Amino acid sequence: MEGEEQPPQEADMETIMTSGASESVPRVLSGEAQNLSDVDAFSLLLEMKLKRRREQPNLPRTVTQLVAEDGSRVYVVGTAHFSDDSKRDVVKTIREVQPDVVVVELCQYRVSMLKMDERTLLREAKEVSLEKLQQAVRQNGLMSGLMQMLLLKVSAHITEQLGMAPGGEFREAFKEASKVPFCKFHLGDRPIPVTFKRAIAALSFWQKVKLAWGLCFLSDPISKDDVERCKQKDLLEQMMAEMIGEFPDLHRTIVSERDIYLTYMLRQAAQRLELPRASEAEPRKCVPSVVVGVVGMGHVPGIEKNWSTDLNIQEIMTVPPPSITGRVSRLAVKASFFGLLGYSLYWMGRRIVSLLLSLPVAQSCLQKASAARPGP
Repeated sequence: MEGEEQPPQEADMETIMTSGASESVPRVLSGEAQNLSDVDAFSLLLEMKLKRRREQPNLPRTVTQLVAEDGSRVYVVGTAHFSDDSKRDVVKTIREVQPDVVVVELCQYRVSMLKMDERTLLREAKEVSLEKLQQAVRQNGLMSGLMQMLLLKVSAHITEQLGMAPGGEFREAFKEASKVPFCKFHLGDRPIPVTFKRAIAALSFWQKVKLAWGLCFLSDPISKDDVERCKQKDLLEQMMAEMIGEFPDLHRTIVSERDIYLTYMLRQAAQRLELPRASEAEPRKCVPSVVVGVVGMGHVPGIEKNWSTDLNIQEIMTVPPPSITGRVSRLAVKASFFGLLGYSLYWMGRRIVSLLLSLPVAQSCLQKASAARPGP
């Protein structure tokens, strides 16, 4: 009947094979304009994505391929946090494999760097202010906050020397993931307060003093050769490894435990992908997923080592209670701080009063007061 809306025609369907999987996904054939259902639209976009995905991707040499038990593939891009080459490696990998999930070595406390421009990040990285120190102490406690600021100082030192803000590869991963249909973006690193609190708890009082001393006086210039080496190895992680090498417990909490956490998050992301269904009666179909992980190259060997092992992250997510020595050292640090502050205020007060009394006006007032005082 004229003017009556015609029911949408069913789209002609055929199947295509997904890369590395035996399951099929529906394919919408080209032809006359059609009213697509949500399922058909999803299928069409998924088909476009799979066409872009290379069966034999041409990947950079910094990429390590891992395979999950269900056939899902994980491409781990080992990066240097201060390297343009790493940015290009991340972009190339994501474009080649068209992943379903991108996982980066960030936590919710550092996610703000993804949306900042390079100039703002460069300025922020160079500025280690009292306000940042107070925020770090509020979030992580006194000792962990101080440790975080000392590590930020190391990062700021490299930033100033290289003129490049850290985390460029994560920002590139975020931008490229947004261009891939149905690609999810996951934060894969352990929350930084947990890492710092466990790191502090692992050190004795004198180890904390020794480490803080080394971080405070880190000011060696970075040469052009170091910049070139940065393209081959993560300069920040290398400098940190040299400083914490004599503290095995610190290396365990900052590096080894985070290797375990990153491995766990990559394995969680590598879950089979469920295909859309036209109706609830249609059986569920799943295909292996493709994941790209973007991590510092210092973590890649640990991820490979832990990939096929049983992982328990509950143990590395707990913060041990402070020991008696730790409580005493914290009280000693606080007492020393407030003692020095009180003494400084007392000394400054005496100095100010002495200076005021030495002024001619003050001397004249004192003399008049003495003269006006009645005798005995």
